[in-house]
Amino acid sequence: MNLNQFTEKAQEAVVTAQGTALKWKHQAVEPEHLLLACLVQKDGVVPACLDNLKKGLAKELTAQVEQLLKERPKIEGDVKPYLGGATNRVLMQSEAEAKALRDDYISTEHLLLAFFDLKEGKIPGVLARFQITKQSFLTSLQKVRGNQRVTDQNPEEKFNALQKYTRDLTQAAENGRLDPVIGRDSEIRRVIQVLSRRTKNNPVLIGDPGVGKTA
Repeated sequence: MNLNQFTEKAQEAVVTAQGTALKWKHQAVEPEHLLLACLVQKDGVVPACLDNLKKGLAKELTAQVEQLLKERPKIEGDVKPYLGGATNRVLMQSEAEAKALRDDYISTEHLLLAFFDLKEGKIPGVLARFQITKQSFLTSLQKVRGNQRVTDQNPEEKFNALQKYTRDLTQAAENGRLDPVIGRDSEIRRVIQVLSRRTKNNPVLIGDPGVGKTA
């Protein structure tokens, strides 16, 4: 597997997985190490997709995977974790997942998708327990990525740009978090009336300075 085919975040996940196996004195880098590395990434796509399915889901899944790692046997002396067979199969499958999404590089979301094809270990059962399916993750991924594809090694900057750099005023209004507008009732009604017209495509707002035309 050529790591140059991986995005920066995916490479970071592999390195973190190796470091976790070393820290916990595990003999091999297993899928649990790799999954944990994807889950704890700051600004990562995987946590964003999971939390889009259910708020706090990434944190809950992280705790469960950490528990699985605590149950694994430790070895004494110098530890040089090797890449486990199941982990290698996950990495190979991630390449197929990237091709299926017509992406040029393998990213962390492809690693997560590859876990659904595992036929061994405890991860499939954990994902099922949290009701995370491949289709539900793909649906969430579509919301996070939009129409963007992975065409370079740092695609996360393009994903979810609206959520990162803008404020959803509609959602804020639904949640009752917008500051109230005081003393502009007639102006607001007039704006709504003008903007809701169907027979006029170019509404013009006319009013005295300071009444809120620009807003």
